[in-house]
Amino acid sequence: MTAGGYLDSPWPGEDAGPARLQAPDGTAGLNLRPGEKLRWVTRNTWISTMTVLGAPGEAYLLTHSVLRARFGLPTTSRVEQIDPITLKTLRRSPRLPGGPMWPGGMAIHRNGDMYVVYGRWAHRLSRACVPLASLKLPIDQPYNSFVILDNGLIVTKNLSDRTPARLTVIDAETLQPACPDRNCPEPSIARLSASGNTVYVVGVRSIFRYHWDATAHTLVFDDEWRFDYIGSTTQTFGWDVVLDGQNAWFMDNGRHNYVVKMIGSGLNSTPNRLIRVSLNDARDHQILTVSGIAGGSITNPPLVDLQRRIVLAYDSANRYLRAWRFEAQGATLTPLWEKSPFGCASHMILYPDTGEVVINDYRRQGEEVVVLAIESGQELARVRTGGLTQGVVFPSVGWGRDFYWSSMGRLARVFVQ
Repeated sequence: MTAGGYLDSPWPGEDAGPARLQAPDGTAGLNLRPGEKLRWVTRNTWISTMTVLGAPGEAYLLTHSVLRARFGLPTTSRVEQIDPITLKTLRRSPRLPGGPMWPGGMAIHRNGDMYVVYGRWAHRLSRACVPLASLKLPIDQPYNSFVILDNGLIVTKNLSDRTPARLTVIDAETLQPACPDRNCPEPSIARLSASGNTVYVVGVRSIFRYHWDATAHTLVFDDEWRFDYIGSTTQTFGWDVVLDGQNAWFMDNGRHNYVVKMIGSGLNSTPNRLIRVSLNDARDHQILTVSGIAGGSITNPPLVDLQRRIVLAYDSANRYLRAWRFEAQGATLTPLWEKSPFGCASHMILYPDTGEVVINDYRRQGEEVVVLAIESGQELARVRTGGLTQGVVFPSVGWGRDFYWSSMGRLARVFVQ
């Protein structure tokens, strides 16, 4: 079921919703059969970040400029409505003010309009890609996307490993702050996640959350739920967290020097880890090494299949992918399968009905997109999309037996034939 603040669509925002389950709502899987193969169409873009779906047949693409950032100049973003089959531009917004460069975010609100956060600006647009309102955000740093709460409020934050994170809550109708900003206890690199009207923040050393207090009309820090996942270790910060209704799942050792590929990009000498924290009691937590190889690193979230009780984690720097089966409460994890070498780094797609996972594998100096069976790790299909960089951003499902894959300067539609 689509989260309450989003349009009722199979994929209205990044990762299909604020819990980051990366699974479509009400869309059948690819259901690949013997003899069927993947084919693709592609086009060059500005730096592409993500696609989202509106009403049936509507697909939208978020892109941003990059060249100006190399000279310390402000960058801009742009939204396109694209043909869902050919990827041709049907409508396009003007360049939207941005500022400091970092891949932003886009989602379609339940009110029917599109919202973008990129750089230090938030924008509201009609589905015809016409700007309706803009808001300059308070800190001169990039804001890495946003979540929409079930009450319709939009929450965003600055990205920094030095400046403490500041949560800004925006009224979707006025595009003005809904309450005073909330200063977090530490910086945060990871994107926000949300469940209901609760916002989860992965800081540079701990995970914590804020609840929306409708009476006080503000976010309230939950001082009874926080876990210091760094502790006495030398691990580096975690990335985006997945919320499965019972547990929070994320990975650490997020510091890296990615430019073209994540392979070999880790900047910490230790292996990266998968971290589980109970949403009921942060004292109930678990940490597992992913590959066990030195220099492990990631830049994205794990994937959790609630129906089959499987979690996928990876070490992008060392080309390693691993699956565990977990019990109902998540406390016991049993190794299920592993694949190495396997160059995955991007956000993924899970089709819950078929158990198919769409994931990338960077090899032979190019990107390939692969469909795996989550139960066994069996490869069901593979296609080389022509991208020269290893994708680290956001795919989405399409309107048929297809999906969209964003990979920096290229967008591909991959379909079953």
